[in-house]
Amino acid sequence: MKDNTPRIDHVVLWVRDPLAAADFYEKAVGMAPLRVTDFAAGTAPFPSVRLNEETIFDLLPLAMAERMTMVPGAAGSAGHPVNHVCLSLPADGFEALRDRLEERSVPVSDFTYDSYGARGPAKRSFYFRDPDGNVLEARHYE
Repeated sequence: MKDNTPRIDHVVLWVRDPLAAADFYEKAVGMAPLRVTDFAAGTAPFPSVRLNEETIFDLLPLAMAERMTMVPGAAGSAGHPVNHVCLSLPADGFEALRDRLEERSVPVSDFTYDSYGARGPAKRSFYFRDPDGNVLEARHYE
């Protein structure tokens, strides 16, 4: 049977310094870097980081905003991040992420409990910001 369920392919985040952002997402969040060396060499327009086998975050330099002409007004989206992106992790990955963030002195919120998400109420969640001010939530279910 063919699965026609939509999935998230990528999320685009505006960042001031793509290399610093890639370093944050790799070392603090635990995502695998993609095309970082190519970006640094000038052969890729931006680096990315892999969330899972199906989804990546593209780290677009704010300087590219003026070239976003595929949709009217798209250039104006720079500096207007989405409310937040939520990462779902198993309990041990959730704890490891919080530990890495705290080791790097990244401010994290208090825990929230039983907040509703894609899989129902999450056991625990917390929020943090990346260096560019994008807000992320981390959660785990039972």
